[in-house]
Amino acid sequence: MNTAFIYPGQGSQYVGMGKDLYDNFFEAKEVFEIVNDALNQNLSDIIFNGDSDDLKITSNTQPAIMATSMAVFKVLISLSNKKITELCSISAGHSLGEYSALCATESIHMKNTAKILRARGNAMQKAVPIGKGAMYALIGGDEVAAEEVCKILSENGVCEIANDNGGGQIILSGDKDAFKDINEVVKNFKIRKAIPLPVSAPFHSSLMKEATEVMSQELAKYNFEAPKIDVIANYSANVYQSKEEIKDLLVKQIEGKVRWRETIAKMYNEFSIRKFVEVGPGNVLTNLIKREYKDVEVYSLQTANDIENFLK
Repeated sequence: MNTAFIYPGQGSQYVGMGKDLYDNFFEAKEVFEIVNDALNQNLSDIIFNGDSDDLKITSNTQPAIMATSMAVFKVLISLSNKKITELCSISAGHSLGEYSALCATESIHMKNTAKILRARGNAMQKAVPIGKGAMYALIGGDEVAAEEVCKILSENGVCEIANDNGGGQIILSGDKDAFKDINEVVKNFKIRKAIPLPVSAPFHSSLMKEATEVMSQELAKYNFEAPKIDVIANYSANVYQSKEEIKDLLVKQIEGKVRWRETIAKMYNEFSIRKFVEVGPGNVLTNLIKREYKDVEVYSLQTANDIENFLK
């Protein structure tokens, strides 16, 4: 069965994620130590024992989720005694998860991935003053309805589609003032509800322009290799065609829409993927997929038991 590995993004984190892997597998412990050393910080202590508010700080969240995903991945590789090319044929990650996908496919070293994500988190947080931006999840409705909602709300400030997640979920991002009438507006478009998200900045919107400029300079410091398997980019919803393309699309991803619905549709329709494996904390991505594709197998790998059951 054709298999895809997918990697979660911000919002999937929780205190204690990856701890059982760290305690029981050298491969996982090594991942967290590499990330700690790269950041010159005991990030693993925040991940395993810290306060959830500290873990929610985006400059911590981003490398923490990547580290946990990579710990799961490394243990999976070890227990299966297989290469990534033998376990799956294509990969993608949601927002910061795209960096996890590129790390797992050996496009970029883990140490550098951690440094980039720390810089990315800092840049995204600094781009907009705290309290000025907001993000909302629209439950029900489609992209056409969401675009119409954005047009109306944009009269009071920036309002854009940040994530088209599929499964009846679309995320809007923009100025906090733009969303003051959102609950009334969505009623006119058969959208069930609009839920404010507990985020610290309006990610994946044009308000991230300053972060785009910072990350353009940051990514220029690093070399990327061609991934070992196909990886679909968030910004284009297409497979990377060359290693030269990677930096450009990662920079555009900062302000651009995460085209997750299209990414999964491409995997399903063009690559005949029928098994989706979420590698890392949470099961947000597999739940979204299962809502739209009833004939696929989905797996969420977070613990040693998850990995062992998957390999049976």
